[in-house]
Amino acid sequence: MTQESGEKRKGGPRRVALVVAAGRGYRLGGQLPKQYLTLGGRPILRHSLATFAAHPDVTAVRVVIHPDDRPLYEQAARGLDLLEPVPGGAERQDSVRLGLESLEDLAPDQVLIHDAARPFLSLGVIDRVIAALDDHAGVIPALPQADTLKRADSDGRITGTVDRADLWRAQTPQAFHYHPILDAHRAAAGQALTDDAAVLEAAGESVRLVPGAEDNVKITTLDDLRRAERRFQGPGEIRVGNGFDVHAFGPGDHVILGGVAIPHSQGLVGHSDADVALHTLADAIYGAIAAGDIGRHFPPTDDRWKGAPSDVFLRHAGGLVEALGGRILHLDLTLICERPKVGPHRAAIAARIAEILGLDGGRVSVKATTTEKLGFTGRGEGLAAQATATVSLPG
Repeated sequence: MTQESGEKRKGGPRRVALVVAAGRGYRLGGQLPKQYLTLGGRPILRHSLATFAAHPDVTAVRVVIHPDDRPLYEQAARGLDLLEPVPGGAERQDSVRLGLESLEDLAPDQVLIHDAARPFLSLGVIDRVIAALDDHAGVIPALPQADTLKRADSDGRITGTVDRADLWRAQTPQAFHYHPILDAHRAAAGQALTDDAAVLEAAGESVRLVPGAEDNVKITTLDDLRRAERRFQGPGEIRVGNGFDVHAFGPGDHVILGGVAIPHSQGLVGHSDADVALHTLADAIYGAIAAGDIGRHFPPTDDRWKGAPSDVFLRHAGGLVEALGGRILHLDLTLICERPKVGPHRAAIAARIAEILGLDGGRVSVKATTTEKLGFTGRGEGLAAQATATVSLPG
């Protein structure tokens, strides 16, 4: 697993996802805590980790685990760029507090706290809690209570009907400004509060509801797991994304296209190696999984990407697809320029792209065209590329 830094290079608020996975829920799977049981061919925990990793506005991801689960965690998190996990406590509330305290050196602006047993987290739910947090101390996704609620005694006899008019079912991730929720958790240590919103409420702050999602279920019982598994028995979902990029010509004696060095009287200008082909393909893949664009994951203002080979960016995009349980079905790239001539290098470019992503060569198409000497490419001022990515994701 990749943990060189565990942080994505992004501007804006430093926003960390804290995934709580220290529970010992053995009742579903014998010797395994439920977050490590297999769902759709992957550990339950991996599903939400992959979603957070794919979100362009989540800066970093940290998981709170039980110390005995480190080998299981390593397997679930393999290949994802995450912060080093930290050990949890005896109760969920203790685990969250310890996780929050572990982030002090990072000094995040915001934190999203999520339960590992909710595997079907969507990028849209994350978007909603993030958007509302600008104007509120805390935000949680929730759904209105639709069923009639009954109160009963210990023998199962109904003692009353509960008014459901103002009742909501709370979900995660619950989003907070970092220091207020850290202070609230420290003040509430030892109390038996049911979620992190309740912790902030106990500190006198108000929490805003935003729409959750029916799919964002919590795996609690064996029946829950069986129902969740049925989601992976269908044909899945086909997504299509597109990318477009331009780089100007500048000093140099070659250009890099699709990871292949091509002799030319000029080079391409860019913060990295200016490989317009791989940049375009990465954007197309990010688009297919709604993960933003290359500039969000690898900002050109960050000096660590100065002169970097662009296969790093494409491999990252492909890794996010794999982490989400999907696969790249086809890539179609068109290079637009008068010079250099791409035709003699087309097969090498396609082979290199397939190699970077671990694809069969028949899944990569590379074409080239000119603009009949019109526009900036026609005048030889630069080179453009456009791409389409077709991706299959679990249903």
